[in-house]
Amino acid sequence: MTDTSADARTPEEQGVTGSTGIYVYGIVPGDVEAESDATGVGDPPSQVSVIRNGEIAALISEIQVDRPLGTPDDLKAHAELLDGTAAVAPVLPLRFGAVLSDEDAVSEELLAAHRDEFEAALRELEDRAQFVVKARYVERAVLGEILDENADAARLRDEIRDKPEDATRDARMMLGEIINQSIEAKRNEDTQRVVDALEDLEPMVNVRQPTHDEDAAHVAVLIELSRQGDLEDVVRSLAQEWEGRAEMDLLGPMAAYDFVMKREPEG
Repeated sequence: MTDTSADARTPEEQGVTGSTGIYVYGIVPGDVEAESDATGVGDPPSQVSVIRNGEIAALISEIQVDRPLGTPDDLKAHAELLDGTAAVAPVLPLRFGAVLSDEDAVSEELLAAHRDEFEAALRELEDRAQFVVKARYVERAVLGEILDENADAARLRDEIRDKPEDATRDARMMLGEIINQSIEAKRNEDTQRVVDALEDLEPMVNVRQPTHDEDAAHVAVLIELSRQGDLEDVVRSLAQEWEGRAEMDLLGPMAAYDFVMKREPEG
């Protein structure tokens, strides 16, 4: 399961001594080059470079250890670098906050120590990237469905209509419970509809937990980049099918956070 929480400790608190540390974003094939204008975490943003060990490499930047990590700009820089890399090369993302003491530690303690594991994972990600399919119910539409389908909900709605809140507290609570249960049931059905619609793309799938009460589906998929157009067609078709009922969104390409996330290395 992905762990995307920010580590707001300072590098010193992670066991890194000295005035600087090496921030590690992710693992890539050894032939990957950092863009000359690529920047990462820090204020001002740090220059990104590559440390190689055999056939694998790490995307890194130097950071000062006297400031905590975890600002919105840091999180954005971390994600943008990884997602931009994923669009052109396989990348194994490390969890935000991965810091080692120096470049030798990155080469030996991280890359050399896990070479076989990293090489195998990068082969699996070759020409693939993650996308996220999201759908959110249109409130008026989903409530209308529930009232049409559930006689108890319709009765309670009529019971509380135009009446004081204090006088209908129990009925409002019952109606709220019915609505929540109904949305959960619809979410399960609609999430499965999304998964089924994606089946021809032969994806790896991770069904995410909802981030909003009115989420209809939240699904991460790992597919071949060459099939991005097919994925867009599927999402477009679902959007047409659910027009006025749910709003669709497609995010990506991005790094495969849901499928290969590594925790930060020991410092």
